[in-house]
Amino acid sequence: MNRFDYIRPVSVSEAIAAAAVPGSAYLAAGTNLLDLMKVGTTRPERVIDITRLPGLDRIEWLPDGGVRIAAMVRNSDLAYDERFARTFPAVAEALLSGASAQLRNAATVGGNLMQRTRCAYFHDLASACNRRVAGSGCDARDGENRLHAVLGWSEHCIATHPSDFCVPLVALDALVEVEGPHGAREIPVDLLHALPGATPERETALAPGELVVALRLPAEAADFSGNARYLKLRERTSYAFAVVSAAAALELEGKLIRKARVALGGVAAKPWRAREAEVALTGMPASAEAFAKAAEIALADALPSGDNAFKIELARRIVVRALSLAFEGTPEVMPALPASPFSTTAGAIHVA
Repeated sequence: MNRFDYIRPVSVSEAIAAAAVPGSAYLAAGTNLLDLMKVGTTRPERVIDITRLPGLDRIEWLPDGGVRIAAMVRNSDLAYDERFARTFPAVAEALLSGASAQLRNAATVGGNLMQRTRCAYFHDLASACNRRVAGSGCDARDGENRLHAVLGWSEHCIATHPSDFCVPLVALDALVEVEGPHGAREIPVDLLHALPGATPERETALAPGELVVALRLPAEAADFSGNARYLKLRERTSYAFAVVSAAAALELEGKLIRKARVALGGVAAKPWRAREAEVALTGMPASAEAFAKAAEIALADALPSGDNAFKIELARRIVVRALSLAFEGTPEVMPALPASPFSTTAGAIHVA
């Protein structure tokens, strides 16, 4: 690990001023940043510790029924918040499917939004990686790539985004509040992460020095609370990133679908919103045939980036399964194995 300056600001404005110096990185829980620093993938010259900034650890319910979640709220605190879990159940289920309980107790909302790819070639300094060193190449293209992208990839990068949390956020039109050297702004989560194109080193829409201060879910997202699920297929049920995942949410009138939301994880460099599939579902009776057609539409542009053609069929099936579970209704209690396709019985009530 290289030597670096450690700075602990006392306000958001002071943190932003400190981060304006090139070579700076924000430190929240460090569950991703410190790992990257240890292996040399990231080598910041200044680390700005934001863990003690006032006001960044609150869950605030808005007058219209939406919610504002400050960036330093812990993943476990959010998932176990009773009102949040009942209002946005797919988001809570996604949070509880990620990492271990110990990591969820440390990891933060803002850090989860900003976590970087788990592609092995990105982490291996002996490998060429355009995301780590622009223009160096992509060894994943001819390497071990069975878990890499099938949507939105380019010849320059085939990495996937690792977050579970972000998948239902994209489906539910969540917004990120950002502050930076040029003031405050809002970014839809759907636009926060970038597809690689020819510039995979440009991973997000954030400008240098900008800081995520909060996440906001709109009141309209609560309309799906009765029929919303997150489903994650992984190589082992505990502590693994998704091979493919899906968030599905329905607003129903009897068996008629009034509104639908579908998003995929593990398939691209960003959480993938399947808007055309949502349109195809709207106004249709809920049925296996409608769900299968939506899945075909969601994966219509999918292409293997290597030895991973199987992921396309898996992704289709996970969309159908997630929609079917959403139609059955949000369970009264969190499944014993949150987000797992192997969880067939309910678990203990996960909120007080």
